[in-house]
Amino acid sequence: MNVQTLCLGALTLGEASGYEIKKLFEDGPFAYFYHASYGSIYPALSMLLENELITMRQEEQDGRPDKKVYAITPKGSGVLGRKLKKAPAPDKIRSEAMLMFFLADHLDASHLDEVFEGYLEAYRDKLDYVNRPDDGEWPPHCQFVKGLGQAFYRTAIRYMEENRHLLFSSIDQGEKR
Repeated sequence: MNVQTLCLGALTLGEASGYEIKKLFEDGPFAYFYHASYGSIYPALSMLLENELITMRQEEQDGRPDKKVYAITPKGSGVLGRKLKKAPAPDKIRSEAMLMFFLADHLDASHLDEVFEGYLEAYRDKLDYVNRPDDGEWPPHCQFVKGLGQAFYRTAIRYMEENRHLLFSSIDQGEKR
């Protein structure tokens, strides 16, 4: 999915500045779907504006440059609907920690333990985030996504806690491949 489509999706939640859209991908409801950088969000917003898929208005701010606030147009909603009709690409998990776990027999135990504990803590933090009470009543389809996220992180955490010994067994025994 391209960043223009992601921005249109973010704007279905309401008007937002580029900064606010970025926050949706950092620690908002889109945080665990996709990553979008400022370097990709602002060009995407420019293209969406040029194609009249969004509007932009400026808000004055004391002692700061005007804030650009974007909103999706009906034309943008139609385009978003068409973009969402395609089959989704398969999920891709890219994780340096998973690679390190795979190559654990090449790491010293203390470093592996540090990576493991950091990864586990990050998943616990993500579960805490997903478990936060909603600010409002989310529609059922959003509740579904939240529940799937909760199930994913709970399961990953439980697996890591219950199977830590598998990761450390070759190091504990001084084995090499």
